[in-house]
Amino acid sequence: MITRDAQESEGGREAVSRDAAETEYIHDSSERGEGRRDGQFVGSQADEKEEEGSPVAALVERAADLVEPIKPRLRGWLHAGMVPSSLTAGIVLICLAATPQAAVACAVYSVTAWLLFATSAVYHRGTWGPRGEAILRRLDHANIFLIIAGTCTPLAVLLLPPDQRSLLLWIVWTGALAGIAFRVLWVGAPRWLYTPCYLALGWAPVRYLPDFLHNGGVAVLTLVVAGGLLYSAGAVVYALKRPDPSPRWFGFHEVFHTLTVAAFTAHYIAISLARLLTARGDRAGCRDARAFRQLRHLRPVEAGPVCGSHRP
Repeated sequence: MITRDAQESEGGREAVSRDAAETEYIHDSSERGEGRRDGQFVGSQADEKEEEGSPVAALVERAADLVEPIKPRLRGWLHAGMVPSSLTAGIVLICLAATPQAAVACAVYSVTAWLLFATSAVYHRGTWGPRGEAILRRLDHANIFLIIAGTCTPLAVLLLPPDQRSLLLWIVWTGALAGIAFRVLWVGAPRWLYTPCYLALGWAPVRYLPDFLHNGGVAVLTLVVAGGLLYSAGAVVYALKRPDPSPRWFGFHEVFHTLTVAAFTAHYIAISLARLLTARGDRAGCRDARAFRQLRHLRPVEAGPVCGSHRP
């Protein structure tokens, strides 16, 4: 009796061992891309050949691009810190504008910058469901087009004559609206497709750089170009996902955010200098106009008799 129970127990252990071994083999095979088909194991190479170009594989690849598996701990903190900073800087810029037109242009720039940083901070700091993730991703990418057009607005108003100003504003705002529609309607577009759109719109004012130099000076031009290069470098980092210094703390996306903060700072200083130059020019023009009006109201001095020509 005891012998039979021992044999049954031993047989049970062997069965469990076989089941465990088979389960472990299936688990290892699934990790290598292998699996069962009609009771037979199929190699991963055959499955890869069969699944190449399949809709499921494309969907998995797109999902991997939309949702990053690791979110660094510093993700979003840079832009979160810029929310109050950009708000304060924008208020100062608006209050010191010399004309109502300049104030409106500076307000457009300040609002687009604040929206960029605020939306990015909310999107990257929080953990959202699929629906919230999709909405915030659309807003985050749409704000990139807005900040490009918003930055060009005060530069065009402060540094360009009316005809060139209108053309540049029409180009950048039309491009921004088209880009926003593109990203909202196709949020899953590949990075290699929509990143060049940011670069193309961002460098649209390149033909007006001589005017920026003539009306704003070397400092303004240097800061405008430096900001554009920093934004472009950030776009390249975002597209390539390199460099990625510390995926757990400070990844490639944090490098991208650092470059955007530096670019915003350069452009803010450039716009501030352009505002100062415009204000000085307006004050000088007002002084000249007042002097001209005073000269117009002066009566001409009547010519007196020439010495020695007076006859008694």
